[in-house]
Amino acid sequence: MPYVTKRTKTNSGLTIADAVTAPEAIAALKKFKAPKFDQTVNVVMHLGVDTAQADQALRGSLSLPKGIGKSKKVIAFCQSDQVAPALAAGAVKAGGDDLVTEVEKGFLDFDVCVASPDMMRVVSKLGKVLGPKGLMPSPKAGTVTTNIAQAVKEYAAGKVEYRADKGGNVHAVIGKLSFKDADLVENLEFFINAIEKVKPATVKGVYIKKISISGAMTPGVQIKYVHVVATEE
Repeated sequence: MPYVTKRTKTNSGLTIADAVTAPEAIAALKKFKAPKFDQTVNVVMHLGVDTAQADQALRGSLSLPKGIGKSKKVIAFCQSDQVAPALAAGAVKAGGDDLVTEVEKGFLDFDVCVASPDMMRVVSKLGKVLGPKGLMPSPKAGTVTTNIAQAVKEYAAGKVEYRADKGGNVHAVIGKLSFKDADLVENLEFFINAIEKVKPATVKGVYIKKISISGAMTPGVQIKYVHVVATEE
C-alpha cells in the first residue's frame, strides 16, 4: 500500500493510500497547499516492459488535446532552403553544419532538436552532447522528419515526448495545475489511452502496473486504472 504522509492527509482533505479515479486525483492535487507558482502536473506510468528488448523500448511523441500550458525552445538541423520556414514556424535557431558547430561549442539553450533525415550524418557528431540530455533527434520520437516546419510548430507548441526508462517507467507533462479539472482529466486519459495503444505484442503479463500523477511540489496520487479503449469511428 502506498505510504500516506501527514501532509497528504492534512492538506488534501482525503487519504490517497488507495488508487482513485482520474477526476478524484486531479481534485486531490488541487487541495494541496499551493506554492507561489503555477505547478506543472506530471504523470508516471509503470509498465511491464523490458526495455532491453528493442521492441519494448517505448518511445514516441503526441500532442495533448488541451496542450501543456507552455511553449518549448526548438532548434532545427536542416538544409538552407528549410531554414526560413523553420524559423517562421517558431524555431529559435535553424541551420546545418553551422548550427552543429554552435552546439559543439556549448549552445544548449533549447528543449527540443528536430532534424531532417539527410542531416543526421552531421548531427550524429553531437551524440555525446545531446544523448545524455535526451535531446538527440529520433525517428521514433518524431524529431527526425522531412516536414521540419510542421515538427517545429508542434514541438514549440508543447508536443509531449515520452520514453520508457530502464525501470519501465514513462514520464510526461499533462498540463498546469491552473488548468480546469476537466482539461487535466482529458489530457491524462488521452495520454493513458495512447500508451495503451502502443503496447508491444511481446509483452507478457500485466502491461500497465501503476499510474500516478503529481504536481511539481505535491506528493503523488495513485490512479485507479481501468482499461478503456476509445471507439474509433
